[in-house]
Amino acid sequence: MLWRNMAAMATEEMIRANPIDGVVLLGGCDKTIPSLLMAAASVDLPAVVVPGGPMKTGTFRGAPLGCGTDVWRLSEETRGGSLSEEDFLSSESSMISSRGHCNTMGTASTMALVTEALGMTLPGVAGTPAVDSRLLENSYETGRLIVELVANERRPSAIMREGSFRNAIVALAAIGGSTNAVVHLLAIAGRLGVELTLDDFDRIGSRVPLLVNLQPAGTYLMDDFQRAGGFLSVLREVRDLLDPQALTVTGKPLVDYLDDARIWDHEVIRVRETPIEAEAGIAVLRGNLAPSGAVIKPAAASAHLLQHRGKAVVFDSIEEMHARIDDPNLDVDADSVLVLRGCGPRGYPGMPEVANMPLPTKLLEQGVRDMVRICDGRMSGTAYGTVVLHVAPEAAAQGPLGIVQTGDYIVLDVAGRSLNLEVSEEELRARSPSQAMIEAFAKPTRGWERLYVEHVMQADTGADLDFLRGSSGDQVSRESH
Repeated sequence: MLWRNMAAMATEEMIRANPIDGVVLLGGCDKTIPSLLMAAASVDLPAVVVPGGPMKTGTFRGAPLGCGTDVWRLSEETRGGSLSEEDFLSSESSMISSRGHCNTMGTASTMALVTEALGMTLPGVAGTPAVDSRLLENSYETGRLIVELVANERRPSAIMREGSFRNAIVALAAIGGSTNAVVHLLAIAGRLGVELTLDDFDRIGSRVPLLVNLQPAGTYLMDDFQRAGGFLSVLREVRDLLDPQALTVTGKPLVDYLDDARIWDHEVIRVRETPIEAEAGIAVLRGNLAPSGAVIKPAAASAHLLQHRGKAVVFDSIEEMHARIDDPNLDVDADSVLVLRGCGPRGYPGMPEVANMPLPTKLLEQGVRDMVRICDGRMSGTAYGTVVLHVAPEAAAQGPLGIVQTGDYIVLDVAGRSLNLEVSEEELRARSPSQAMIEAFAKPTRGWERLYVEHVMQADTGADLDFLRGSSGDQVSRESH
């Protein structure tokens, strides 16, 4: 979020300060499309997105590899002793077989598809592989479209409205998309003045069926997704949940593009009647450990851990976690709950993708492959596991995560939407953050990091900078050379 917000600020100034009438936004990996949309929303000149597209699938020993997801899986196998380091390195070099972003349903693919659901791409373009000639064709058509957008003064504020965000949340659930989309959509909505809250993701999306069988929540990869029918075929299956009035950059409603969409491979994309999971959208948790909310992705979690009670093993920083996680004397077992704090918007700073902590080596050697993990940071959209993340307020903002002690019992109940520490209110009030955690949060003294830490908001509102909420408009009051 440190760099997403900087990119958003820089792009906003470039769009606003230059003598342009409209802008084509070229984005790909993870935070580029969100930052571009945040900027475009604030300036509100006609804009349209062309996603860069996923890479083609690489293989290792004849098996397809999911970029990111298989890094997590195979690194655990290596740490657990069932895969040699040499083979692990060979798998890595086999993974990136072309230009393009991750070929899993990670944050990059998620945000491209969510952007189409918001109405900000040419319908049908998101998900097209980077090396596919159809992406060039769609780029050419987008160049023609931006001229039309300028002529008709069709601006982002006329496209990304309440119904568009509803469509984005429905799509996020149906594709089994990244939890990072929650933070990004909240930030984009904040730039537009759209009333979107963390609870809307649970209210609108949590009961939506998972229809897309892609890693990390499934088996296949993005080129399979495109072959099987692509994004519009998924939206057709949940058409009744979409806002029929929500517009796209073409000036027509999104639902107008669904009639001819077809699923060609029902193993990759399921029909509504036979979903991969009946209810798989992002779940929002609250309780005395997350008063302002936390999120979990049930589709990427282990079913037996979605209701769990275990003792906390606490790490005050990412450095401490790395130093201790493989200590054979670490007091941890499969029922423990790993807690990592100091990784929120302020605390790191920047809310890094570290919430999917590696499992202790001694448990990997016993065959354990998942544990409940809790963090105020994020995790890669390519990652999986029973991970509670985006805990708000974060530890560095005096959130209760900062006073959890090793040995405390934590109760996770995803069905009940709760996350609680089994400690009395009196004791919670009496506790203070550990000195180690305080020392780990070294507040920056200058530059961008200081500005960021002093103004960044919490995860439940999108981790944007407080003075950038709302719009700047496209007018420059004075020449500034």
